[in-house]
Amino acid sequence: MSRYLNRRTLINASEYYEPLREKRGVKIIEHYETIRMRYPTIGQRAKIITTAHIWKYGDRYYKLAHKYYNDSRLWWVIAWYNAKPTEVDISVGNVIRIPLNIENALKVLGY
Repeated sequence: MSRYLNRRTLINASEYYEPLREKRGVKIIEHYETIRMRYPTIGQRAKIITTAHIWKYGDRYYKLAHKYYNDSRLWWVIAWYNAKPTEVDISVGNVIRIPLNIENALKVLGY
């Protein structure tokens, strides 16, 4: 499931992007609306079964998503749940939580 599901597509014809449009040879640029994600509350976290993962050298969200969900595109669920948007926000030895029931985690997100 894509994190862009049910997200509005915007048409950007702003002057600011004129050089980019010229470079690409297009009149408009379509992009997704920036979503505002909320982190799960303590009560919501209590309802989601997770497993602990100790971050090690070479770990990537997409690899963990493939391992736990069989879908590397769901990397963003692990990032969101841990409030760590990118791998650079995690140090070797840090413990992150991985939601095991992807359906429950997506429900908390509003998907």
